[in-house]
Amino acid sequence: MFGYYLDLALRSLKRNRVLTALMVLAIALGIGTSMTTLTVMHVLSGDPIPQKSAQLFRVRMDVSPDDHFRQGDKVPDNLTRRDAEALLRDGKADHQAAMSAGAMVVVSAQGEPLRVATRYTGADFFPMFDVPMRYGQAWRPEDDAARARVAVISGDLNEQLFGGKDSVGKTLQVGGQSLRIVGVLGDWAMNPRFYDLSNGQFGNSEQVFLPLSTALDLKLSTSGSLTCWGSAPDSRAPEAPCIWLQYWAELDTPAKAAAYRQYLQNYIALQQQGGRFSHPGLAEELDVMQWLDAKGVVPSDVRLQTWLALGFLGICLLNTVGLLLAKFLRRSGEIGVRRALGASRRAIFLQCLVEAGVVGLAGGVLGLALAALGLVLVRHQPTDYAAYIHMDLSMLLLTFALALASSLLAGLLPAWRAMQVAPAVALKSN
Repeated sequence: MFGYYLDLALRSLKRNRVLTALMVLAIALGIGTSMTTLTVMHVLSGDPIPQKSAQLFRVRMDVSPDDHFRQGDKVPDNLTRRDAEALLRDGKADHQAAMSAGAMVVVSAQGEPLRVATRYTGADFFPMFDVPMRYGQAWRPEDDAARARVAVISGDLNEQLFGGKDSVGKTLQVGGQSLRIVGVLGDWAMNPRFYDLSNGQFGNSEQVFLPLSTALDLKLSTSGSLTCWGSAPDSRAPEAPCIWLQYWAELDTPAKAAAYRQYLQNYIALQQQGGRFSHPGLAEELDVMQWLDAKGVVPSDVRLQTWLALGFLGICLLNTVGLLLAKFLRRSGEIGVRRALGASRRAIFLQCLVEAGVVGLAGGVLGLALAALGLVLVRHQPTDYAAYIHMDLSMLLLTFALALASSLLAGLLPAWRAMQVAPAVALKSN
């Protein structure tokens, strides 16, 4: 029967091409606008590391002195070097890493200086964030303790410096110092870059990774958030009253996460007992998605645009309801004849819904084209996430699912009114 209903629907739509075009256009405009904003929302709110996002925790605490503590203030995002090193020494997590962003100048194969983004971190960074290796491997935990002159470089930098060949064992010249390359990254793009949102929420990964202890020993420059509540000759010194290090911990079970939360509370209590401060102190751990939500990675204007687009889709559907209602009721005579020949109300209802569904699918195809155009415009916006906006398979399927569901929803009332047509009245009026 579906084939029969489909044939009737196509014949009906061809009879009034202008009205059909108006319905298709109404749905296409609503779908195109909605899918553009929904795709942006999907990319920005997506889980960057779904296989373990619930196991990775950003550690934050407030250990500021009493004269800088305000009840109700947000917990600072970063830790002091003193606290980060204490947590690393205790090693209560499966993996843990303190880190900071930076920059350095290296020399290309042509002898030209290249300024590259760097990440100063620990050996656990690589297994914790599932960083793939093309050549070699990450440095060992012993290298962190020994302040070893080692580095891992990105595939892009390896291409620039060594033509893409295996560069393990070769050296990087950095400010008169040599760093031995122990690994080259494979394809790795973490967007949003949740592990350090302060240095750009979207973008390519850093090009050079080296031990934080080595960077501090070489006095390499760092970048990112730095907050101090007192003066110090060197804000990165072990006892400097400054917060600047990001800290992540991997805990692979809820029980371990709960135990680590208690450990942080105990650490705060020990700091109070040691006379460091007398206020209650604050410590918390946020998993990846909680962290992204806390930092507002999805801009409020994108959320607003999404709701406005869905509202516009609703308006388009109301127009489609009116057009379908007018179309079906104008065919009262045809419907009356079918009813007189034995067609049930259910058959009339299904026939009208199939016709609405065909309109929806046609609107989905045109809406997909409009959404693609909208995404091109989004990618030309001056935002750091623009280049990463694209429609994946799930959003492609959602486009047609939304178009079909919207058209069927719009067709419910007109189809219900059409099946109420009384055969005798319809035949008499004609």
